[in-house]
Amino acid sequence: MAKWTTENIPSQSGRSAVITGTGGLGYEHTLALTRAGASVVIAGRNSQKGAEAVAAIKKAVAGAQVRFGKVDLANLASIAAFAAQLAQEQDSLDLLINNAAVMNPPQRRATSDGFELQFGTNYLGHFALTAHLLPLLKKGRNPRVVTLSSIAARQGAINFDDLQAERGYKPMPVYSQSKFACLMFALELSRRSKSAGWGVQSMGAHPGITRTDLIVNGSGRWSAAGIMRRFLPFLFQPAWQGALPTLYAATDPTARNGAYYGPDGMGGTRGYPTEETPPKQALDTAVAARLWERSLDLTGVTFE
Repeated sequence: MAKWTTENIPSQSGRSAVITGTGGLGYEHTLALTRAGASVVIAGRNSQKGAEAVAAIKKAVAGAQVRFGKVDLANLASIAAFAAQLAQEQDSLDLLINNAAVMNPPQRRATSDGFELQFGTNYLGHFALTAHLLPLLKKGRNPRVVTLSSIAARQGAINFDDLQAERGYKPMPVYSQSKFACLMFALELSRRSKSAGWGVQSMGAHPGITRTDLIVNGSGRWSAAGIMRRFLPFLFQPAWQGALPTLYAATDPTARNGAYYGPDGMGGTRGYPTEETPPKQALDTAVAARLWERSLDLTGVTFE
């Protein structure tokens, strides 16, 4: 897959996709897939930003099949409502990209359901969304789910004794846990789909270190990370390039079910898509099964 780019995306005509996140990587994923002919729902909680993203994509891609879907990943009721609405609008779904995220809010914040914000949005929200959309995915054509992790997952672990960081909150370790959980989910979903015969492929991906607003929106403009993002942009690869591992996993015929993709250069921080070995701790199937069961209890969803 040497220097794989969006030019290598096979035709996506007739395929439908849901992508969470209306800016940054979510926008780039949507732009590339609509150019390849897919029909995309770009989903987020801000209707104005969603409308702006749709307008920009339609301006860039003649005849783009794209619409906005309102969903707040920090609200389980909103996730259920979004999935129910989508089920009324279409009979199947071919691709789900679990992309949206929050990163490093300085103080601990909670979702409307009482989960720590990063764990609740980045992981539990996408866990619940995937469960609600599974019936549509099972009817899809060669359906795939791609869940975004992060290079920060290399330092991640699941703290079952303080899963919601109620006893101690440190922004970066909590973010790492949330993205580590996303990777474990991608791998476990693949295993369970194979075992149950759902026919849904599941992959993990990460964008390396990419120039988006994720850091500024989370840590703040004047945090150390925010200052680096704003004044040292050369340290970050462009968003279109950070989107490539996900797009490869989502579209390429040679992408492997249960694999993990990231950039090929500078320790996985930038470059073109390559298959990456997950952190050793992410391969612990006992922890993955425990996290799955705990997530079912917390979100109240089912994958049956």
